[in-house]
Amino acid sequence: MKRIYLSIILIGFTTFVKAQTYTVADLEQQFLEKNYVLIAGKYNIAKADAEIVQEKLWPNPTLSISEVNLWKTYQIEEQPFLFGNYGNNQQISIELEQLVETAGKRKKRVAIKQLEKNSAIFDFEELMRGLKKELRQNYYSLNRIQTQETLLNSIVDLFTQMNSQYERQAALKNIPTAEFYRIQTELIGLQKEKIELEKEKTESLNKMRLLTQNASLDLSDIRFSDLPFVSKEIPLNIKDQAKDNNIGLQRQLNETNRAQNQLQLEKALRVPDLTFQVNYDRGGNIMRDFVGVGVSIDLPVFNTNKGAIRAAKHNIDQQLTQQQVLETELTTNVNVLQEQLVLMDQSLKNWSNINTTEQQQMIENYKKHLQNKQITLIEFIDFTQAYREAQQAYLELLENYHHTVEELQYITGKDF
Repeated sequence: MKRIYLSIILIGFTTFVKAQTYTVADLEQQFLEKNYVLIAGKYNIAKADAEIVQEKLWPNPTLSISEVNLWKTYQIEEQPFLFGNYGNNQQISIELEQLVETAGKRKKRVAIKQLEKNSAIFDFEELMRGLKKELRQNYYSLNRIQTQETLLNSIVDLFTQMNSQYERQAALKNIPTAEFYRIQTELIGLQKEKIELEKEKTESLNKMRLLTQNASLDLSDIRFSDLPFVSKEIPLNIKDQAKDNNIGLQRQLNETNRAQNQLQLEKALRVPDLTFQVNYDRGGNIMRDFVGVGVSIDLPVFNTNKGAIRAAKHNIDQQLTQQQVLETELTTNVNVLQEQLVLMDQSLKNWSNINTTEQQQMIENYKKHLQNKQITLIEFIDFTQAYREAQQAYLELLENYHHTVEELQYITGKDF
C-alpha cells in the first residue's frame, strides 16, 4: 500500500514539474541567479575593492645592514663583545628608512582607485542591463515564433488535407493535374517555411537556455501573455531620465572625474617625497656606537613632471568632448525610438480593431466556396497567402514594438 502511495506522489510530482511554466519575470530571476557571465562580472568589483585596500597602505620601511666584517680585523680600537666571546673585532652599520609621500599623493591615488571601482560597477551594470534586454527581446521573439508556428501549422494541415484530396481527384481525372501540382507546390513552400521557422525557434530557445542556464527549457515551458495589445506609457521626462540613468553617460562622467583626479595627482608628483632615516654605526668612526637620524629629498631641478601634467590636461579636454558627443547621441537615440514607438503604436491600435476570428472563419468559407466551385483555386491560394502575410506582418510589428520598448528602457536605464 505504501508503494502505491509513493508511486502516486512521484507521478504527481513529475506532473507538477512537467507542468511548471515560466513568466518573463521568472526567466529574469533565473538569469540573475545563474548566468555565469554575470557572476564572473561581479568579481571585477571585488578586485577593485581589493585594489583600494592595497592603495591605502603605506610603503614598507627599508632595513639596510652593511659594513659587516665576518673576519677578525687587527689594529683597531678594542670594543666590547656583541654576544658571548664574539664581536670585539667586528664592525656593523644598520639603517632604517621610511618613505613619506607629500602633497596627499596616497589619498589622490585612493580617490582614483575609487573611481576605477565605479567604472567596474558601471561595466557590470551595463553587462546586466544588456543581457536583460537581450533576454526580454528574445522572450518576445519566442512569443512571435510560437504564434506564427500555430498559424503556420493550421495552414499546413489544411493544404496537406487538400493535397491528398486533389491527388485522388487528379488520379480519377476529375480535376486537371495542374491543380494538384499547384496545391503540392504551395504545400512544399509551406513546409520549407515551417523548417525555417523551426530553425529560428531553436536558435532563440538555445539563446534563452544560455541566458538562464536552464538546459531543459522548452518553448512549452514559457508562459506568454495572451492579453490584447496595450501600449506603453512613455514618461514625459524621459530625456531627463536618460541623462540621469544612462549607463554609458554615467561611465563617461566617471571617466571625466578620473581624468581630473589624475591631473591633481600629476601636480602633486611635482612635490618631492621625504625619506626619513635612522642609523646605527658600530666602530665606523670616532664614536664606538653611533646613532643618528637623517632625511633625504629629491631636488626638482630637471624633472618637474610638466609633460605628465600637460597630458593630463589634454585627457580632461578629450573626456569632456566625448561626454558632449554621448549626450548628443543619447538625445538623438531617444527621439528616434520615441518616434518609432508612436508610429508602431498607432499601427498596432488599428490592427487591434480587426477581428482575427472572422478572418479565420473566412478561410473555412473560402474552402467551401472552392469546393462549390464558386471561386478558383488560384483565388483560394491568394487569399490564404494574403491572410498569412497579414498575420505575419502584425506579429513582426508587435515584436518590433516590444524590442523598441526594451531598447528605449535600456538606454534610459529605467523600466517604465
